[in-house]
Amino acid sequence: MVTAPPVVPEFGRELAALGWVTDLLVAGSLATGDHRPGVSDLDLVALTDGPVDAPRQDVLAALHRRVDAGAGAGLKLGCVYVDGATVADVQLRHPTWTHGLLVQRILSGITRAELVRHGYAVFGRPPRDVLPPMSDDDVRAAARAELTGYWAWAARRPWLWLDPALADLGLTSMARGRHALRHGDLLTKSRAVEQAHAPTWLVDQLRARRRGEDVSSPRIRTALIAWQDARRTVATARHPNRA
Repeated sequence: MVTAPPVVPEFGRELAALGWVTDLLVAGSLATGDHRPGVSDLDLVALTDGPVDAPRQDVLAALHRRVDAGAGAGLKLGCVYVDGATVADVQLRHPTWTHGLLVQRILSGITRAELVRHGYAVFGRPPRDVLPPMSDDDVRAAARAELTGYWAWAARRPWLWLDPALADLGLTSMARGRHALRHGDLLTKSRAVEQAHAPTWLVDQLRARRRGEDVSSPRIRTALIAWQDARRTVATARHPNRA
C-alpha cells in the first residue's frame, strides 16, 4: 500500500459528512502499491445506506465537479457508488463518477478482487468485511468477463486503437488478463508493461509513459500492434482449449 494523496482523505470527509455514505474503499493501483502520481487513476468505491437516487446523484455530481476543479485536470479520481444492500449483485449497474461524468456501471469482478485482496478503507469497514471473497477461479472468471466483454467489443473496432491512450491501456490490460487467466491473481499495471506482447522499443516507451515521461509512439504502428494483441487475447479467452 502506498500513501494516498491528500485529496483522498479530504474527499472521504466530504462523503462522510453527507450522512448516507457508510464506507469509502480504495481499489486500483493505490491499493496494490503501484500508484504513479499524475499518471494513475484514483479508483474508489463508496457504499451507501439505501439507493443512490436522482437527488443523491445530483449531490454527488456537484461534489465531484468541485473536487475535480480544485485539484486540476490531472486528478483522475473516480468512484462507484453502491447501495450496501445490493453489493453482492455482480450484474447491477451503479452510479459511477469517471472522467467528469456520472454514468452507470457494474462493480467489475476485477475491482472486487482488488478490493478483497489488496483494498483498504478510507473510512468504514475493511473491504473483506463487506464483499464476498474472491477465489483464484473467481479472478479467472472476472478476467475472462472483461476480455470477452468490453475488450471483445473494442477488438471489433480497429479504428478505436488509433487513440494512443486506448492502445497503451489495451497492451497492459491484455497482459493483465493473460496473467489472471493463467494464475488466478492480479498483475499490477507496471508489471504488465514488462509482460506486454510488444516490440522492445514499444515496451521501453510504455515504461517511460508509466513513469510520467512525455514520450510518443508511432500512432498507426502502435495501434496495429495493440489491436492485434487484443484480438489474439480475446480469442484465447473465448476458446481456452484452442490456445
